[in-house]
Amino acid sequence: MIWLCDLDGTLVDSTPVHEAAFRAALAETAPGLLGSFRYEHHAGATTDEVAAVLGLAAADARRLVGAKRRHYRAYVDAGKVAVFPGARRFLAALAAGGQPAYLVTSGSRGSVERVLAACSLGRWFRGVLTGDDVPVSKPDPAFYLRACERWGIGPGEAAAVEDSVHGVASAVGAGLRTFQVHGAERAPGAVHLGGLDDLVALAEAEARR
Repeated sequence: MIWLCDLDGTLVDSTPVHEAAFRAALAETAPGLLGSFRYEHHAGATTDEVAAVLGLAAADARRLVGAKRRHYRAYVDAGKVAVFPGARRFLAALAAGGQPAYLVTSGSRGSVERVLAACSLGRWFRGVLTGDDVPVSKPDPAFYLRACERWGIGPGEAAAVEDSVHGVASAVGAGLRTFQVHGAERAPGAVHLGGLDDLVALAEAEARR
């Protein structure tokens, strides 16, 4: 089995850090929106998409994107992003069983590389696809289809691990067997698991096949 893994909210608990970065960025660029801003309404969306939903003009949207990215990367560098329990065990089980793992995330490459370095996760992945590499974002199935095309993977031979409804929709739409972990809302088409530890036994069973 080949595994395509999301990063934010799936392998690392970055949601509180993203929310803090958004709030800090809004305080700089659009303080009038802070009172009504609810990050949970935008989970899985890119900063550009959030700016559009908030109705920001183009110049203000660019300022928000830049400020949010700056704050988020500073928080990452300060060690604020934690690895979810079971993430390292899951990735180690894949490596031990000879099952390739790839990272498929809508985050920007600069931010993703910072998280992988800060959390010491980069060595587990044979390849990384980010939002900078694809002209669409999740939930568009083209996101995962581009990953499969890039690495020569048939959707029928791969599984995806996601947390958000948007991410699951992208993976399921691309024809991937999909597992959802840490999901606040159950997404259609996925196998719903309590956490990454539940995937360790599955990875070990796949290695014995």
